[in-house]
Amino acid sequence: MTDTEHLASSPAPQSTRPQHTLPAATPANGTLPPGPGPLPTGRNAARASRSGRVQRLTVPRLTLPRLELAVLLLATGALYLWNLGASGWANAFYSAAAQAGSQDWTAWFFGSSDAANAITVDKPPASLWVMGLSVRLFGLSSWSILVPQALMGVATVWLVYIAVRRAAAPATADAGLAHRAGLLAGGVMALTPVAVLMFRFNNPDALLVLLMTAAAYAVLRSIQDATAAKAALRWLLLAGVFLGFGFLAKQLQVLLVVPGFAVAYLVAGPAGPAKRLLHLLAAGAALAVSAGWWLAAVELIPADSRPYIGGSQNNSILELTLGYNGLGRLNGAETGSVGGGNGWGTPGLFRLFNSEFGGQVAWLLPSALLLGAGLLWLGRRAPRTDAVRASVIVWGAWVVVTGLTFSLMAGIIHPYYMVALAPGIAGLAGLGGILLWQRRARPVAAAVLAGALLAAGLLASELLGRTAAFLPWLRWVVLLGAIAAGVLVLAGAAVPRLAAPGILTRTTAALAVAAALAGPLAYSLATAATAHSGAIVSAGPAAAGRGGPGMPPAFAGQGNTTGNTNGNANATGSVRGPGAGGGGMGGLLGASTPSSAVVTALKTNAGKYTWAAAVVGSNNAAGYQLATELPVMAVGGFNGTDPAPTLEEFQQFVAEGRIHYFIAGRMMQGGTGSDSAARIGAWVQANFTAQTVGGTTMYEL
Repeated sequence: MTDTEHLASSPAPQSTRPQHTLPAATPANGTLPPGPGPLPTGRNAARASRSGRVQRLTVPRLTLPRLELAVLLLATGALYLWNLGASGWANAFYSAAAQAGSQDWTAWFFGSSDAANAITVDKPPASLWVMGLSVRLFGLSSWSILVPQALMGVATVWLVYIAVRRAAAPATADAGLAHRAGLLAGGVMALTPVAVLMFRFNNPDALLVLLMTAAAYAVLRSIQDATAAKAALRWLLLAGVFLGFGFLAKQLQVLLVVPGFAVAYLVAGPAGPAKRLLHLLAAGAALAVSAGWWLAAVELIPADSRPYIGGSQNNSILELTLGYNGLGRLNGAETGSVGGGNGWGTPGLFRLFNSEFGGQVAWLLPSALLLGAGLLWLGRRAPRTDAVRASVIVWGAWVVVTGLTFSLMAGIIHPYYMVALAPGIAGLAGLGGILLWQRRARPVAAAVLAGALLAAGLLASELLGRTAAFLPWLRWVVLLGAIAAGVLVLAGAAVPRLAAPGILTRTTAALAVAAALAGPLAYSLATAATAHSGAIVSAGPAAAGRGGPGMPPAFAGQGNTTGNTNGNANATGSVRGPGAGGGGMGGLLGASTPSSAVVTALKTNAGKYTWAAAVVGSNNAAGYQLATELPVMAVGGFNGTDPAPTLEEFQQFVAEGRIHYFIAGRMMQGGTGSDSAARIGAWVQANFTAQTVGGTTMYEL
């Protein structure tokens, strides 16, 4: 079996026209040889026809690969867009901020929760910029908020495809195999259950993953364009810019991919070691500038001229960056958090495989790492600038560093964070699966492939078994299929004639792909068929006893993973503020759904007030704001633990007639940080008369 054979599971179409394949000596950057050039059009076409230079229309080469890529992207778009509106506002916390940004440019720039700019969300605003512009252009609806997220998912799948295809091209010396490597990687990315969830949702993770994937592609291009150091530097600077804007989506999490990017360029980049190091320093500067300009603006603008920085205790974006969204995520010391202790689960090396996280992303995690290790072993004698080795370093370090961080961090962590692992797993699976398949006649390659298939089958069987009522037969079919495919791969290495192109080889390839992707596909379809709303969501079918994954025990029952648009009316716990048991709707993790009577009351004479109402907690505020499209103050920010506003500031707002109502809402115990919200609630209760409007306790201020 030669290293230039086509993937037997997808034979090239029979045609009398010459097939487009890469020559044996492929350019170092893996680019395809130039085609025949564009056809003349317009007057040029007429003149060419008269001169006899154009005798007939010709079909562009690689039509089938282009069609297959189009099918992949269209299918991904259909999966991510189907019945998208069923999720309503999805995470109302971010939807309300997008609505605010569509009404006020200051709110858009800072990422304020309301158009009157009381407080920001607890993240930088990059993802809100996209949603806010969409709402400004198309009006407020779940579709205008969620469609941009779905399109980000399609773009991410495309970037994974082209990154893997380019790396595989010189290694396979076969355009068809390189294309199939990209297709496999793109398919794995598209069908990762947590990716289906987050590209149908409006958390910042969608933009974060898109920008990290774009940065990975740019880094790999900088290495593959090894013949031109200036071109390499341009791509590396672009990677820094992508990472910088990724920082503005979710802050320090974007840096988890940087070690792998840096090592890959130091190992395989063009020019000498000193110049490679200088290039990396320049890329680091690009990252710092593209992230730092917004941080500098926030720090330099006087505090009384901008909204309070949500998630911080001192109205500081640097505190938010380094504390609540930074080191606090690692060591659990997050002032303003509501978990504490082991409230977010016990860290450990196998956390990603437990009942909360496993079904989100772990399906091919061991297999991908095994395939990457196999590629490194088989390519150990390749040139320094080898594109495959560089790709394995980029994708592999992405998975290892991010996976270990998620496994061992003691602070806030949710199942949907796992989407950050998906591109790395997809890159390793696509590249390793096809390149090792091409070399399956070699015992080492065959053994690695068989081991990866067995690992995928065993893990899928275990994960599917955790949702026993969901397709109970599938776990056994997947396991048997993976074992059978692995045995056939080993048999082909032992008996070469069994690996010759033919029906057996095609069957083996099809069985291997089906066994690897059947479990993720089933979970992905279940995810797309389920409406998701609230602050904490998870992918896949409902698992008995799973409840709200990624939540501290104090919030059991608040997880909203099935699209309950009534929010948290039945949440347990104590009330922060007045109105215990008084019909307050919403809570820490789910938004309120106000009655028509409440909406009418808030809209009455709303033009006289800066805020139609104030309520403790951002999710409580979000429901009222989205229902009325009026500013609603989120007292205490997301957790109700930010000192914004203070009691004195709130009293001043009331004295100036800027707040119409205070709405009683349910909040949870266990938080750390300011008690301003509790003091404000007690003051309102002591000085104003409660009234019940549509089942909700309200105080007219």
